[in-house]
Amino acid sequence: MKAQRVDKINSPDLEPQLSFSGLDSWSDFVNEVYDYKVHRFTVTEDSQTLSALTLIEVKHPVFGHYLVTSPFGSYGGFAYKNSAARDLLLDEARRLAEETKVEYAAIRFDEGESTPPENWVQHPAYYTYLLDLPATPDEMLKKFSSDHRNHVRKSLKKGFSVRYGHLDILDDIYEALARSMHELGSPYHTKNYLRSMAQHLGDTLEFAVLYDPQGKIAGGGVFIYQDDTMFNLHANILRYVRSNYAGEFLYWSVIERGIQKGLKTFDLGRSLVGSGNEIFKMKWAPRKKLLAYWHWLAPGHPLPVLNQKNPKFQIAIAVWKRTPAFLVRMMGPHLVRGLA
Repeated sequence: MKAQRVDKINSPDLEPQLSFSGLDSWSDFVNEVYDYKVHRFTVTEDSQTLSALTLIEVKHPVFGHYLVTSPFGSYGGFAYKNSAARDLLLDEARRLAEETKVEYAAIRFDEGESTPPENWVQHPAYYTYLLDLPATPDEMLKKFSSDHRNHVRKSLKKGFSVRYGHLDILDDIYEALARSMHELGSPYHTKNYLRSMAQHLGDTLEFAVLYDPQGKIAGGGVFIYQDDTMFNLHANILRYVRSNYAGEFLYWSVIERGIQKGLKTFDLGRSLVGSGNEIFKMKWAPRKKLLAYWHWLAPGHPLPVLNQKNPKFQIAIAVWKRTPAFLVRMMGPHLVRGLA
């Protein structure tokens, strides 16, 4: 059994565990947009791949120099068939971190209840939320509380509509996400980020744009399909329609679409423990799964907290919400590229 660097990871049986953001198509897209170096490793024995790891090397003047799996995603990029193969790749990650002199290496995957080996620290800040999709939408509705069923039904009477597409609705999905992220106090990428993502992922990616009764953009989402699972990468609603259950309408539309496609699972995406996003997602009666966010830390460097629990981020969010849109569009991509 040996670990080695590779140019591509060709192991179909590990792909479900790697998740979409651990596949070569995802890291190639990130490399194309931001020119971040990609490091890929596998462990093989008797021509069989036992584990795989993809790390992106990020260098940013504000957010530092670090290695991370699943850049701009929730989790993925690390898969293994046994603990020995797993630990060989963790050793490779540590050696790479020391060679590149990064501040830390972060490995994100979906086994949050597992215990990291020596020299690695788990940061239990995020869960993902898995919705088991039944055979029909009616069966899904029965799983909700009476209040949530009522909200979904009310949303269907508000005159909203959703358009699904690919590069044909690139302009609208970019407007939906850029504007909604500004309202939330977060920078967003350029339109080219979404274009490159769509080109690299092909028909495994689908954009969804929500419109109000007058045809104005009201929100949108990016959804990615892998095997029998649908992943929510982004799903945001503009503030002016939130009180009309626009979020319920968009999610319900996507759930119905997933059921029609015969999918088994809808991964609602990660959220911070106790956040407003988590409260909204729990209304859909999902299975809550703790994510493994394992960190190797260089001497003298603390555990990174690149989220709204950091008081510095709370100040930045408040300032960003009040920043004019033209500055947000100009400055945002330079900031968000460091938050991989």
